[in-house]
Amino acid sequence: MNCKITRNAAKKIKQELEQAKDQELMLRVFVTHSHGNHAHYGMDLDKVKDTDTIVETDKEISVLLQSDEPMLDGIKIDYLYFPEEGFIITNPSKGNHGDH
Repeated sequence: MNCKITRNAAKKIKQELEQAKDQELMLRVFVTHSHGNHAHYGMDLDKVKDTDTIVETDKEISVLLQSDEPMLDGIKIDYLYFPEEGFIITNPSKGNHGDH
């Protein structure tokens, strides 16, 4: 499985991980809803489960992805400041370049 995190997103994620009371928590990305070749994603801090793949990124952040969910392979996590501040998760490898 593959996951890319942009510089802006990595900065925000590292801040959240540093503030976590439980240092065993890692970033989890999950599918909240999917239809056809399109999915909507969510994020949380969580512990490793038996069904997870741990993906090491080039930003020194480990990401938990459910191993049997194909829409998670190839995700990109970004953090935008404009037009609205917040995380954006897409999967360009599946043709998903943003919400509709």
